[in-house]
Amino acid sequence: MKADPIYAVLWRFAACMGGLLMIAASPAHAADSGIAGGPTASHSIAFSNSYAGSDFRKVMVRNWQEIAAQAQKEGLIREAPVVSANNSASEQAAHIQDLIVKGVDAIVILAASDTALDGVIRDACNAGIVVVVMASLVTEGCVYTVDYNWSAMGRIEIDYIAKRLKGNGTLLEIRGIAGDATDKNISDGIRQAASEYPGLKFAKTVYGNWTGAVARKEVALALPSLPGIDAVATQGGDGYGAAMAFKAAGRPLPIIVMGNRQDELALWKQERDANGYETVSVSASPSVSQVGFWVAQQVLAGKQVPKFVEVPLVRIDAKDLDAWLADMPVGGAANPFYSQASVAAMIDAAINHTAPPAPLPEVMKQ
Repeated sequence: MKADPIYAVLWRFAACMGGLLMIAASPAHAADSGIAGGPTASHSIAFSNSYAGSDFRKVMVRNWQEIAAQAQKEGLIREAPVVSANNSASEQAAHIQDLIVKGVDAIVILAASDTALDGVIRDACNAGIVVVVMASLVTEGCVYTVDYNWSAMGRIEIDYIAKRLKGNGTLLEIRGIAGDATDKNISDGIRQAASEYPGLKFAKTVYGNWTGAVARKEVALALPSLPGIDAVATQGGDGYGAAMAFKAAGRPLPIIVMGNRQDELALWKQERDANGYETVSVSASPSVSQVGFWVAQQVLAGKQVPKFVEVPLVRIDAKDLDAWLADMPVGGAANPFYSQASVAAMIDAAINHTAPPAPLPEVMKQ
């Protein structure tokens, strides 16, 4: 996904300026492009998070809290509380109902289910609350959706693997959480892309729950019954665990598509420096929570926002590995900073049906 040049310029400019830029506008006027300046200082934007147990989700929540604190300081919102469920749709529904009763102005939701929250989301919309569903999907139509092109992630993985293997090889697929819509979309993208390469065969599928420890265990259990594996298609957070399982089994390290976590990238660099190991890394970023926040704020500020805003996937090729890894803390992930201006440019890209601005290493913020 190549960004339009003008959006790349806007992205770099917004990052250099620290993010919270405002374009002068009449409070009642919705911005046709750029940042809408309607008054939102008295508004509250809540984050309903389905799960907070992984390092990725913890960084996501921290990103939300940091951008919300900055927005409060700038007089752009009143408050931005976070409530997290334990991967339970019923618990998350109860949290959302409580937020409705409290009278928040907008709710950004990372949904535990694509259907189980529809009723409470409809209640929120009927109460006049702006609802943004982020990095997940629901079937209720009243929401704004901020998400990735997950099938494109599968396409990136398989095209890279097929090129490296010259179209022939045996693959292992590591999926995310069973029953999750995002897991299904990524896997569908992987399988659809692989169908175009008849020489690629899947020997096994395991579920890694997007965490290194679970992926390591499941891959280790599967390996004794598997033939030689040439490549591993992943979903993010599972690459390091998979690599450790192969090493523990005394097997050569196959091409493992990494998921932008620090441990994965550090392992890639270590193996590259030792023996020329090559791969690619692609994933969502924890800072998608910042995109959800700013989309909600811009709707409240009067900007005309389409129902779907695409967030660019973060792809790291060999030439960019060192730049991305340079300032990444242990336990972190590739985490581009999404400012108000860059998200306004993302919204405009969605309106104009152009590619969203690509994230760059120099705007990474942990």
